[in-house]
Formats: sequence, structure tokens, C-alpha cells
Amino acid sequence: MSRIGKAIITIPAGVTITENEGVVTVKGPKGELSQGLTGGITLEQKDGELNVNRPSDSKQHRALHGLYRALINNMIVGASEGFEKKLELVGVGYRASHSGQKLELALGFSHGIVLELPGEVKVDTLTEKGKNPIITLTSHDKQLLGMVAAKIRSFRKPEPYKGKGVRFVGENVRRKAGKSA
Repeated sequence: MSRIGKAIITIPAGVTITENEGVVTVKGPKGELSQGLTGGITLEQKDGELNVNRPSDSKQHRALHGLYRALINNMIVGASEGFEKKLELVGVGYRASHSGQKLELALGFSHGIVLELPGEVKVDTLTEKGKNPIITLTSHDKQLLGMVAAKIRSFRKPEPYKGKGVRFVGENVRRKAGKSA
């Protein structure tokens, strides 16, 4: 982890980073994120660059060094550019639609699934004839975005025989051979 921790983070224009009492706050055009720092990890900011420092070379400090450097970098990227995840619904009759922050899914169950999304996550659904429906999730918070995408995927994970289910776009699903007579 020390190689990751030693890497210097470049701060893009329009992003401000403040640290007080062990809490780092990143503000940018896409939003504001904050993260608490523990273990004596400190930040050093100068000339549009940010350096994460650790107090000693103990195993715990080395691990936290790389962790917090990665978390702060993700916060900076999220506040300036944002993150996006795309999910694909593979299966006959699988549909997705949204109205505001409510995502409605038809995944082959006897009832539809309605999921209320957090305010930080923006949702968009695309349905074209002859193609699988696509759900696009965008947010400035990478952790929250991953949790929401995993929750949607957990409603109907891809099964190994026909490949039906909710999967990430570009995800490779290992297929199994069916029955042999």
C-alpha cells in the first residue's frame, strides 16, 4: 500500500480541500464529500498538489496511508468529474423505468420492484427495441454509487445457464453447459 500512499494527488481547478479536526472535506462542481482521518494520517497541500503523510512505518500506518490516499483521490475525482455505472437487464420481459428518484423494475417476479434511490444518485433508463434495457447511475460519491448498483444487481443476479439477470455492462458471466441426454 505504501506505493499507492506515496503517489501525489493533483488537485483540478474548481476543487477545494479543507482539513479540520481530522475531517477532510472536498468541494467541487459536482458536490461535496467528507471523510474522517484516523491513525495520525496528515495532509500536506501546496501548488495544486496534495500529499498524504503517515507518522511511522508500522504495518497499521502503512495500510491506512494507502487507504486514505485512495479514498481522498476518489473524493476529488467524484467532486470534479463524477462517477457512472451502467447495468443491463438480460431476460425476456425484464423492464426498467424511472420517475424522479424511484426506479421500477420488472424482473420476472409476480410483482414489480420499486426502489427509492438516495438524492445523490441520479438514474436514467434506456429501452430500445431489440436491445436489453440499460440503467445508468451517476453520482459524485463512488461508495454510495457502488452500493446502489450492487443492491439493484442483487434483485436478480445473472444465472450461469442462460445468463439471465441484472449485470454490469461489459461484465463477463461464466456459463455452464446444460443437461446432456
